[in-house]
Amino acid sequence: MASTLRPKLKTAFKKSRVIAPLHTAGPVAVTPDGTRLVTCVGEEALLTDVKAGVEICRFAGDTESITALCITPSAEHLLLFTSSLSLRIYEVPSSPAPLLKPIKPIRIVTRAHDAPVHVCKADPTSTYLASGSADGVVKVWDILRGYVTHVFKGHGGVVSALAFNYPFDPSSVVRDQKMQLITASVDTRIRIFDLSAASSRTGAGSKPEAVLEGHVSVPRGLDVSRDGKWLVSGGRDSVVLVWDISPKISSGQKNKSSKGKGKEAEFSPVLSKTIPVLERVEAVGLLNPDEDLAGAPSGPGKLRIYTGGEKGLVKIWDAREGTVLFTLGQEQENVAEDQEEQRQIVDSIYIPATSTIVSVHADQNILFHSLSTQTLSRQLIGFNDEIIDVTFLSPNLPLQAGSSTSDLADTHVALGTNSSLIRVYSTSSLDARLLSGHSEIVLCLDRGAEGRVLASGSKDRSARLWAPVRQHAGESAPSIPEWGCVAICEGHAESVGAIAMSRKALSADAAGDNSLRFMFTGSQDRTIKMWDLSAVPLACDSPRDDAMKCKSLTTHKAHEKDINSLDVAPNDRMLVSGSQDRTAKVWEIDYSVSGGAARGELRLLGTCKGHKRGVWCVRFGRAERVLATGSGDKTVKLWNLDDFTCVKTFEGHTNSVLRVDFLNAGMQLVSSASDGLVKLWNVREEECIATMDNHEDKVWALAVSTDESTIVSGAADSTVTFWKDCTEEQEVEKATQRVEMVQKEQDFSNYLALHDYRNAILLALAMQQPGRLHSLFKNLPSSAPPDLPPSISGHPAVDEVLRTLSGTDLSRLLRYVRDWNAHARTSAVAQRVLHAIVKLRAADDVMRAFDEETALSAVVAEDGAGTGKSESKGATALKELMDALIPYTERHLTRMERLLQDSYVVEFILGEMDDGMFGELGDEDGDMGMMEVDRVIEVAA
Repeated sequence: MASTLRPKLKTAFKKSRVIAPLHTAGPVAVTPDGTRLVTCVGEEALLTDVKAGVEICRFAGDTESITALCITPSAEHLLLFTSSLSLRIYEVPSSPAPLLKPIKPIRIVTRAHDAPVHVCKADPTSTYLASGSADGVVKVWDILRGYVTHVFKGHGGVVSALAFNYPFDPSSVVRDQKMQLITASVDTRIRIFDLSAASSRTGAGSKPEAVLEGHVSVPRGLDVSRDGKWLVSGGRDSVVLVWDISPKISSGQKNKSSKGKGKEAEFSPVLSKTIPVLERVEAVGLLNPDEDLAGAPSGPGKLRIYTGGEKGLVKIWDAREGTVLFTLGQEQENVAEDQEEQRQIVDSIYIPATSTIVSVHADQNILFHSLSTQTLSRQLIGFNDEIIDVTFLSPNLPLQAGSSTSDLADTHVALGTNSSLIRVYSTSSLDARLLSGHSEIVLCLDRGAEGRVLASGSKDRSARLWAPVRQHAGESAPSIPEWGCVAICEGHAESVGAIAMSRKALSADAAGDNSLRFMFTGSQDRTIKMWDLSAVPLACDSPRDDAMKCKSLTTHKAHEKDINSLDVAPNDRMLVSGSQDRTAKVWEIDYSVSGGAARGELRLLGTCKGHKRGVWCVRFGRAERVLATGSGDKTVKLWNLDDFTCVKTFEGHTNSVLRVDFLNAGMQLVSSASDGLVKLWNVREEECIATMDNHEDKVWALAVSTDESTIVSGAADSTVTFWKDCTEEQEVEKATQRVEMVQKEQDFSNYLALHDYRNAILLALAMQQPGRLHSLFKNLPSSAPPDLPPSISGHPAVDEVLRTLSGTDLSRLLRYVRDWNAHARTSAVAQRVLHAIVKLRAADDVMRAFDEETALSAVVAEDGAGTGKSESKGATALKELMDALIPYTERHLTRMERLLQDSYVVEFILGEMDDGMFGELGDEDGDMGMMEVDRVIEVAA
């Protein structure tokens, strides 16, 4: 009965989701509807679906870094400049379906400028593109036709900002509104150019209509109101200037005739307001006057702006009053000097369609701030660097003991990267949050209370415990809850590189409330400390609450070298530690609480010796008294906890095994190593069942979900991969394929019995079974009735099939003929079929067959359903086919000629034997007695 309850082995995991680098450096753009994001990863631009967190496509680069990019307001074109000074124009796909192949540009201007372009902007009509280069030249391009319409020179250095002014009234019948281009450069001046057709014809377009002087440092942001009246500019001089740029019409001009030269209004911009921001401004913009801001009135007369700068906050201002309405984002306290520049905002993008402001930070993080709720709606982390550790979290689980729900379990993952910040991701999207508290790199992570609490150890010699912020009544739960530090464990003399929390579910304290029990930390100082967590809360009211100090219950000098890993047994009675001294030690845990005071002690039970290199990971079995260790000697060992002997050794990795864990009630193991592979093992057979490969560097992090349906691996290539159990799907697929194959084989036999050779041949080609096809052609001469007319292949019906075979089927049949022709045993059939094809089909038909195969392969590749075979296509494939057929055919011909010659010799010898030997020995009557025949045979022998 026990054997029937044994769980089925997992044999296959598929890659279900990947968290890869999203933004490494360079500019960022968002489509006007806010659904898609364009970022730079290396030398390529990446288009991502913001909500689903799925990469839609990549835009092929020119192996040079991207210096500027923008999306047209119509979201039809992407325009980008690279360090090679080229302008590349792409069509943005409208479908959200991911594309496998990079998108090629529709136009390339090889030398658009003589210096690198750092800013570019498309006009509101998606017709023109303005680009400003480092040599002070601004060019205006016609996007569809790809030529320059205007060139503006005279800027005193690098062009730092661009903006179009095109007030368009849809209700107006007359469409003669003037388009202006506003530029800013490092000479602190702002210039306004007229782009109208009349000015370009007269040559006046090369000179600015106005030059605005007011900044004392480089302006970094420009924006114009929709009605074209207001211009705002912000710079690194920590001020925002509001300019009135509406044309002024004097009383004298009103009375003049419309035919005179005075019909044009006087253009003289006026500085209306100076707003001290008290921080360097990197981005500034105007909000929609009708934007609904909580606690702030809206209307046509309101003028509100947003700024982003060095403090990493987005500030919303009332431009007329010069006051801050509210701020978006959290200002971090106690930020180290080396992190001061990383948090600053380098660009901000306003999306009126979704009432969102997107802020791009210097540390490659992209934040989406909701103006209506004044909260952080989404945060995308551009680059995670090396993934050091990972663990699943369940912050939405109720706090009652034993209330685990599958829908609420393992909804998030925490990542420890080469940073002091902990990343917490949603398992279903790219939305993430950053937990700040450690002052140096976080080295290890663990979870407690079934994922409700997170523990971290760092190079700053401390360990911290994190709990989700408590949700108040009436508040909707966010996609990723806020986390706050609730406890700090300090006392180690070196980095904390290993951490393990108690494995039991929540325990009840004296008051009846659920609480944690204990935690262990291992350090480079070679000691293990046990910490009392009985007073640590499971939730916090605010991320800014003060964290409590935990008390150390005991400290043990455990190993002779650094401690790399710790694990607590499922029953909380044992602790195991793995070290660089090549040993794993098992300890007995003595923990008790009496009178509100906790007491804890460790006692050494045994030492596991046998590894030839340091032990990187240790894990207790969840169902049996066994222990698994992964080592730098490329092996995983399984140990018996009764006598601490090695019972099994798993070999297969080509480099150090860094992580190991149990699956399937201890029947299977999963391991990751420095070779970039994740392997699934069968414990009983000591063999590798499956190998998962999606990493290009050391796989430091490995975690298994509670239901064991998902494995998460993180590597030094900054990639996190979610592997989904697909064992049942694979078995169902194999069973379906077997049923289909049996059905096709039965149909094939029926077709042969009915002499339906057309369907039989087509079915054999579709099943890709050259053996059955060979048997069919081989048996044709013997099965054909004698009264049939002569045929080339052996049957007239087969001749007709070969004469009318479609292109792709003909090319596949010729490849089978090529393979048959390479063996003497099957060459006869190959030559007969080849002879039939050559006699019945024209050479153009054969050439077209391979061309059709090429076209079909291109369609299949676009659908992403390729066969994985690397056969050549088109004319190349036909040439390779002929090169393979001719030598073997010549060899077969030579062999047949030699056989024919040998047959003549045999025939001559037999003739000589019949006419010569037996004729001379005969008597006159031609009769020969039996005795004489026997004598002749005996003499001949």
